[in-house]
Amino acid sequence: MRDSIRNSLCLIGAIAASLLLAPASAQERTVNFYNWSNYMAPSVLEDFTKETGIKVVYDTFDANETLETRLLAGKSGYDVVVPTGYFLQRQITAKVFTRLDKSKLPNLANAWPVVTDQLATYDPGNNYAANYMWGTTGIGYNVKTSEKILGPDVKIDSWDIVFKPENLAKFKDCGIHMLDSADDILPAALSYLGIDPNSTKQADLEKAAELVAKIRPNVRKFHSSEYLGALASGEICFVVGWSGDIMQARSRAAEAKNGVEIGYTIPKEGAQMFFDNLAIPADAKNVAEAYELINYLYRPDVAAKNSNFLSYANGNLASQKLIDPKILNDKNIYPDEATQKKLFVIKARDPATQRVINRLWTRVKTGR
Repeated sequence: MRDSIRNSLCLIGAIAASLLLAPASAQERTVNFYNWSNYMAPSVLEDFTKETGIKVVYDTFDANETLETRLLAGKSGYDVVVPTGYFLQRQITAKVFTRLDKSKLPNLANAWPVVTDQLATYDPGNNYAANYMWGTTGIGYNVKTSEKILGPDVKIDSWDIVFKPENLAKFKDCGIHMLDSADDILPAALSYLGIDPNSTKQADLEKAAELVAKIRPNVRKFHSSEYLGALASGEICFVVGWSGDIMQARSRAAEAKNGVEIGYTIPKEGAQMFFDNLAIPADAKNVAEAYELINYLYRPDVAAKNSNFLSYANGNLASQKLIDPKILNDKNIYPDEATQKKLFVIKARDPATQRVINRLWTRVKTGR
């Protein structure tokens, strides 16, 4: 009898344990996501968790170098990351990413061929990454302040306003920020000088650095995320930054009804076009969950929700039917063909050239 009771109790205990462990096991599914600052619409990740039961541990960065340092060191702890194209290229060479199993990403059928063709510059065959968002590096400004400084009829449409010290100095008192990114500012300077923005010649790079050094005294801060809030609040009036961030600043100012009106321009001489992409590190622990997250972000409704909030173009063609017409028809977000012809992309540099660039950039920022 005792054995029978004992066996019954064991059976009951096993059933109870299994009932307790089943939901706990489902809750334990996790994906660790490392993305750029201010780069996800509210509720997207929460909705993903509600639909899949997968918890998202979400961290952010504001410089490609930060992400690259973690990836190259190994054991980054992340399952999905968002490198920019030219960094993606050399990271693929360094074998830090998993080759994508596209059978697990059915929503990649929504990818925009125009973007995937461009992305293939960095990732031949699009084997390691899927585009998340893309944009341009240009000029953001406080419209009313600019009109007071330059007059109501003056257009801000040229790099002259940035790279001629006497022009930029007019904005010094109301506050100027620039991206803390040599890979954005120096190519813009090279292009302005009529030099190939992808030049690896040290003499060319030094000319670009010298140009930026001349305007350095007018720049209040080099930072790659603070300018969004500062521009929206009116704390600063001028920035060289990323298109979507400046558009977000415009939206925040409008929502705050603080009287700040933000403008953005792609300079007529041309500007950099960049691609930020979803990739899975080779040492990712939660690979199945990483695929589910990327596939979810490639759903047309989700991609459209992100573009509508972020004011960045995305690589999902099917999402365009769901994007707010104000976003889709804005040529500063989705440039027309004539503007696209003036855009350039930056390719990965060899380590020696990158060291030169990093050294020159440090010299520019410190003034030494």
